[in-house]
Amino acid sequence: MSLSQSYFERIRAQIAELERRSLPAIERAAEVCAECLLRRGVIHVYDTGHLVSRELINRAGGLAAFSPLQFDLQVTNTNPYREAQGVGAQTTPETVRCIVQAALDRSRVASGDVLIIGSVSGKTPFPVELALQAKGRGVFTIGLTALDYSSKLQSEHASGKRLFEVVDLVIDNAAPYGDAMLSLEGVETAFCPASGIGAAVALWAVVAGIVERMAAAGSPPTILASINRPDGMERYKQTIEYYKQRGY
Repeated sequence: MSLSQSYFERIRAQIAELERRSLPAIERAAEVCAECLLRRGVIHVYDTGHLVSRELINRAGGLAAFSPLQFDLQVTNTNPYREAQGVGAQTTPETVRCIVQAALDRSRVASGDVLIIGSVSGKTPFPVELALQAKGRGVFTIGLTALDYSSKLQSEHASGKRLFEVVDLVIDNAAPYGDAMLSLEGVETAFCPASGIGAAVALWAVVAGIVERMAAAGSPPTILASINRPDGMERYKQTIEYYKQRGY
């Protein structure tokens, strides 16, 4: 069997394991998100730079109601002498708290909304802090992470907690420890990560559940069509206007 064939085999096994582990959480996430949209709430999506936000936002067949949440603090102040001494470039717990607070203050996140937070390791300060502060503002938080991986890592957040320990609902993407699935003699590092595929499958399963529930309630959500069709761009603009009027 070639490694390419092995990859397909491992992906099939991962998706089966994802369904076994996380289907109840996926169904619950769909229920919470559908209820949120029917109340004219918004579903916000934040991730740490991998697939999650890019996969859901402005996708043909996706929901107009998904809103990306991104924030950062860029400081440009280079000095070779200070860098050599290790002065500056410190991210303290107070810095993390203030940046997240400012981001939420300036965002359109509101009480009653849903926030999906994607972090494979779940250990870094910003996703954990974001979950804690969002919950404090009445937002339902969903963490998309890799439990086999994250549970073996030490948190870098001041609380000592990882993402799966602070969110309201956890969806486990079933990625293995270290994320990569394949290895080869003579190649030092494992390769072909699992988390991106697992995240995409889990989230589109959530979308399927949202559409099912909202349609059953007589209020199907606004769904984006492909802009690459002959009338695609005009239809996209009409769809966004329709979403603005309906709120879901």
